[in-house]
Amino acid sequence: MHNRFRQCLRRLSLAALTMLAAPVHAADLVIAMPNWPSGQATANILKVSLKQHFGLDADVREMGTLIAFAGLNSGEVDIHPEIWLPNLDNLVKKYVDGAGTVAISPIGVPAWQGICATRETADKFGIRDISDLTDPRKTAALDTDRDGRGELWIGAEGWSSTAIERVRANSYGYAKTMTLLETPEDVGMAAVDAAVATAHPMVFACYAPHHVFKLHEIVRLTEPPFDPAKWKIVLPSEDPLWVSKSSAPVSWDIAHFHIAYATSLRKKYPKVVEFLEQVDLKPEDVTKMSYALQVERQDPYEYAKQWVAAQGARVHGWANP
Repeated sequence: MHNRFRQCLRRLSLAALTMLAAPVHAADLVIAMPNWPSGQATANILKVSLKQHFGLDADVREMGTLIAFAGLNSGEVDIHPEIWLPNLDNLVKKYVDGAGTVAISPIGVPAWQGICATRETADKFGIRDISDLTDPRKTAALDTDRDGRGELWIGAEGWSSTAIERVRANSYGYAKTMTLLETPEDVGMAAVDAAVATAHPMVFACYAPHHVFKLHEIVRLTEPPFDPAKWKIVLPSEDPLWVSKSSAPVSWDIAHFHIAYATSLRKKYPKVVEFLEQVDLKPEDVTKMSYALQVERQDPYEYAKQWVAAQGARVHGWANP
């Protein structure tokens, strides 16, 4: 009995040593993956495409945008699938225009950002303009916990847009009448689904392209037009007093998002750079990605494999410009 036990231990020890001695295959590339559906899908679409057309293994790692930019700058990260502008203009100035360590693909996806309400909220409670959020008589309808303030989902923690929405709330004045909620996007969207299903009023930060406009009738609140002279944003990473030093009492500028990559790739994998600069996603692609991952709960990598197979000719064109 004891001999058999010692033999088993010896075999396990040898197996463990063999595993430790075995070489670990390092990925050729690292792709940063953001924590929103379209970014997760695109990161994996790039992974599958790079393997299929260039024989390169890419490691997809979930990380925040600030960490991703630092990684692109240091060479620890090679690609970010979805850089939103003007949200990240400050980081673009630092790493793209300044250090020159990061490049932005010239092809972007048109988008917009703002504050939205369900149709029930707009029609029944008269919340149609951003100024309505400063009226306690109207925001009382949005007060679910009866603390005297309405609730407003402004995005997920760590998003640059979430910080900017906090600045906008402060600048417009509805930070005094509304509790600003930061939760993961799936929690925020589940709240929208529930509000529509129960005819309960709700206002929330929104952006397009996004599947929520496919699921529900959503109204975008009107705002004063964008004015660059009135848009002053300091990010939390830049100054601990960022809210008080920022101001944005106007609507967002026209938005768009792009793939970003480390400029070191130009020498290391020039064909990959050519590919990244040819990727041309459309708003309808992004809406479908968002729906597949957040509503249908598809796995990002499995979805990406199916997407690349279905879009074979299109991806081939990106890889062979």
